[in-house]
Amino acid sequence: MPKRSSKPPYDENAAAHDAIARLTGSRTDPDELRRQAAAILGSMGGKKGGPARAKALSKARRSAIAKQAARARWKRKPSK
Repeated sequence: MPKRSSKPPYDENAAAHDAIARLTGSRTDPDELRRQAAAILGSMGGKKGGPARAKALSKARRSAIAKQAARARWKRKPSK
């Protein structure tokens, strides 16, 4: 009967890559890279969206939105 092992098969290339990454301190987490890319893309969209919306709205409509926001802020009770 074969001996069961909980470890994955040994891969020399993966072990060398991990060793070099530990020594140089250049370990990169794929999830972290994904989060950074999403943050960059999100900020790019936000930079474009605000001015485009302001350009599309009339001065009267922008004023109405601002007044509504101010009323909502002043309506809130102060937190203690």
